[in-house]
Amino acid sequence: MKLDFSQTRIFLRPGFIDMRKATNGLSLMTEMEMGMDPFSGNLFLFCGKSRRILKAIYWDRNGFCLWQKRIEKEKFPWPVSAESTRELSENEIKMLLDGIDFFSAHKSVRYEKSG
Repeated sequence: MKLDFSQTRIFLRPGFIDMRKATNGLSLMTEMEMGMDPFSGNLFLFCGKSRRILKAIYWDRNGFCLWQKRIEKEKFPWPVSAESTRELSENEIKMLLDGIDFFSAHKSVRYEKSG
């Protein structure tokens, strides 16, 4: 089964969680900590402190789907600050799953005319 990322909103919870949490615990975190509806069909991403395991949940018609990806040699790039929930684009989720750190990528530079 493959999720169409172009048709799904993807939200990342910054910081780390206890990876023993399963569907019930993660859906409760989605609602209570992220302030979002776990039944919305959106994809919600969580990461453990080791940054080697990523979990994702979403509601699919009649039940929750729980995905887990464990990366072997590297670590997932993950924001550790207490910033608010972040929405990811289709390209960002693909880079994240490949272990590419787009969080540290160059930000857009804005220039102003000088007097």
